[in-house]
Amino acid sequence: MLWAAPVGLVLGAAAGLVLEGTRAASHHSVAGVFLASALAIATLAVLTRGLHLDGLADTADALASGRPAPAALEIMRRGDVGPVGVVTLLLVLAVQVFAVAESVGRGNGWLCLVVAGLTGRIALTWGCTRHVPAARFTGLGAAVAGTLRVRTPFVVTALGALLAAAISGLDDDRGISLALRSAAAVVAGVAGSLLLLQRCVARFGGVTGDVLGALVECATTVALLSFAVL
Repeated sequence: MLWAAPVGLVLGAAAGLVLEGTRAASHHSVAGVFLASALAIATLAVLTRGLHLDGLADTADALASGRPAPAALEIMRRGDVGPVGVVTLLLVLAVQVFAVAESVGRGNGWLCLVVAGLTGRIALTWGCTRHVPAARFTGLGAAVAGTLRVRTPFVVTALGALLAAAISGLDDDRGISLALRSAAAVVAGVAGSLLLLQRCVARFGGVTGDVLGALVECATTVALLSFAVL
């Protein structure tokens, strides 16, 4: 889990390369911006084999079921996706694509993807501390739950915010304002994922692999939105 953040950086950088490459190939047209944004988000999904998106859909179905924790966990465990999960996926992906497109318009497209990739994986560390139990005894959640010290996510988040600010110096529009936006995106993304984590722990009694995937997508989306609106 400590290596999750560096992996997120690599994934974000790959999506950023696809974004800029597609924009150049489309001669920076308006339609090309949305095509490039969609392909960049698709790159993140392909490189992770849709694992986190699947977790988001399953978590949404389980939360919306209104059933007791054991039954909700069974809904999450099944391989099918319900209507709530489908709608959640569509909305989240749409928000991500449009947020990236807005950041491209502001001149920070590749940067928002790199920072969002980093932020999404930082969220994983918060779901794997010793005060967050596993919701069941088997699965990915049980394997990684409680593996990190309580203070570790605080350190990782602080370092991530500083790193995001430092990376912003590589952008053409470098400056203190962009550095602060980059750091704020990390903090906002983590905060959003913590709200979801709190809800899931209260609802399911702990985390599962699907919940961890949902945390990644939640933090990534909030970080992208932060870049688009701040």
